[in-house]
Amino acid sequence: MAPPPLKQLTTLCSSKPSPVTTLLFFIIICVLGFYTFHSSSSSSFSATSSLRNSVRYRQFLLSSASNYTVASYLRSLTLHPHLAGTEPSSETVRYVESHFRDLGFETHSIRYDALLSYPKYASLTARLPNGSVVQIPLSENVEGVVKPYHAYSPSGTAYGVAVFVNYGRDEDYRALAAMGVTVAGCIAVARKGEFPRGVVVAKAEANGVKGVLLYADSDGYRQGFERGTVMRGIGDPLSPGWAAIDGAERLNLNDSEVLRKFPKIPSMPLSAEAAEIILSSLDTASVPPEWRDTTIKLGTAAVGPGGPTYLNFTYQGERKIATIHNVLAVIKGLEEPDRFVIMGNHRDAWSFGAVDPNSGTAALLDIARRFALLRKLGWSPRRTLLLCSWDAEEFGMIGSTEWVEQNIVNLGTKAVAYLNVDCAVQGPGFFSGATPQLDDLLHEVTAQVEDPDVKGATVYDTWTATNGIGNIERLGALNSDFAAFVQHAGVPSIDVYYGRDFPVYHTAFDTYDWMASYGDPLFHRHAAVGSIWGLLALRLADDLILPFSYASYANQLQAYRDKLNDILDGSVALQSLSTSIHEFKSAAKEIENEAKRLREQETFTAVALFQTRALNDRLMLAERGFLDVEGLRGRTWFKHLVYGPSSDYESALSYFPGIANAISESMKMNQSEGQGVIQHEIWRVVRAITRAAAALKGELS
Repeated sequence: MAPPPLKQLTTLCSSKPSPVTTLLFFIIICVLGFYTFHSSSSSSFSATSSLRNSVRYRQFLLSSASNYTVASYLRSLTLHPHLAGTEPSSETVRYVESHFRDLGFETHSIRYDALLSYPKYASLTARLPNGSVVQIPLSENVEGVVKPYHAYSPSGTAYGVAVFVNYGRDEDYRALAAMGVTVAGCIAVARKGEFPRGVVVAKAEANGVKGVLLYADSDGYRQGFERGTVMRGIGDPLSPGWAAIDGAERLNLNDSEVLRKFPKIPSMPLSAEAAEIILSSLDTASVPPEWRDTTIKLGTAAVGPGGPTYLNFTYQGERKIATIHNVLAVIKGLEEPDRFVIMGNHRDAWSFGAVDPNSGTAALLDIARRFALLRKLGWSPRRTLLLCSWDAEEFGMIGSTEWVEQNIVNLGTKAVAYLNVDCAVQGPGFFSGATPQLDDLLHEVTAQVEDPDVKGATVYDTWTATNGIGNIERLGALNSDFAAFVQHAGVPSIDVYYGRDFPVYHTAFDTYDWMASYGDPLFHRHAAVGSIWGLLALRLADDLILPFSYASYANQLQAYRDKLNDILDGSVALQSLSTSIHEFKSAAKEIENEAKRLREQETFTAVALFQTRALNDRLMLAERGFLDVEGLRGRTWFKHLVYGPSSDYESALSYFPGIANAISESMKMNQSEGQGVIQHEIWRVVRAITRAAAALKGELS
């Protein structure tokens, strides 16, 4: 039977019940409650009926997608720039908050006072080899947009010879040394690569460079400056490990733990156009051929110095406590209100933010609209849904991190999953990241959503066309709001988006017009991301048994073990790691068989429902087993021993961050000492996998 029209739904749901009707309804609920808890022999829940309703709600969620509506949300969100901690940002807080409230959701805003960073003044002049002096432009000259800068860069003036350092990796500095180029005392010009900005600056600092100018290769929008943060780590720098709420403890700006987070040399973004003025003046004849794979013109006359081109670079900024706000809408679960499925997107932007992040914000607002329509149909989620609009992500995932720290105990015992969307649409092609127990769910959901670019195909069809399984990235990087959920709290997580590497990233040209002209002219990709995001939430909130598959996790761990064995080449024993993975795989198989038996039941007694609840808790809590209370060595905030950021960004391992760090450190030790450090980190991972396996089994030893 088709759902009634919206107008009819509104009429049905707005009528006020009489006192007699209310009393009768209360009596019925009491009788049903008594029957449920006092009858263990007869059925109290129909799995078939529940599934039928769930399918109906999912179909309605898909059919209620509206590219026009999501486009209107995006236009409203991007009328003006809204950098975190500024008054225009407060306007977007009010817009999102009123949207949730108008839909009838329980809504609240949470305030934090965090250390943010803003520019005051910057200048850059170049004295070219011919003796001429050029003032390098440092702005796109777009009204209302913050001047280009690197958040948390120290103020300072640097004067020295320009040197092109390619991506600023260790291997690039080694190549320069081999060419006889001394970089100490110079100003480095680097192009954006895979490393975070802060790592590029840190490596330059370690090599004696005075300052760093960082540009992004771009075939278009060569006048754009890519803003960003250079802070190391995430969250408010002054409240590491606890929330920056009113009255909270704050470290001093000169505290050693705070100072470690910030570079000691100034840095600045450059546009490709500005970088070309400098690099075209340098002698780059002897650079490696791969360094010439850049969109800007290099000089033909070494890398510099030798030209030479002298740069005079000044940056003045301020770090100050600013107020930020997270906005949360709550849809209470009917049967399990103390279990939480969390959906999140950040709201703040360096400029207008049409792609980053408000394509995701618009999708979140549209999902809220769709959920409100579902509620008019009579839907209530089994588990509680939270729709979260984070603030100050661009400064280092501050809003989401502070919220995780504030709620760490309840998240540890009650969070089912976190579903993240940052830039919902950057261009064509579906991409995703996840902790492995959610791989199968991603496949199932994408198979139900029409591909926005290929007629007659699903997102799953085109996504998996290359290798048959789709490429699911893992969540060990520090590049979006899933970081605190996975790496600090151990919450199973997913990240989804369309497209990557768009040319107006973090520039003043990230506007609604760019999105409407290039990113997603018909806004069909926005609607598709919203449908995927919404279906994931419905499955996790409504499925009687959580749709987790730890067999996928076991297979992933085995693949990691095999690659680690290749890297170590037998120098360190991995038998204990193999044993723990085998134990985990066995536990995963047992719980999946148990879940299968429960899913096959037509009806559920009260006892069976309690058994299901206990099984779900084991599925939910297993991810927490990978956390270690001591955290990663030297970076104790990061607790996850499978997924987290390695301190060595050039490591061959993108997982087991503690082991990756140990391998790098062992290079500076004698063989025996180095092997001991690596073996200790392997043992820590073994214990983590064993803990996760024990959580799946749900029994005490």
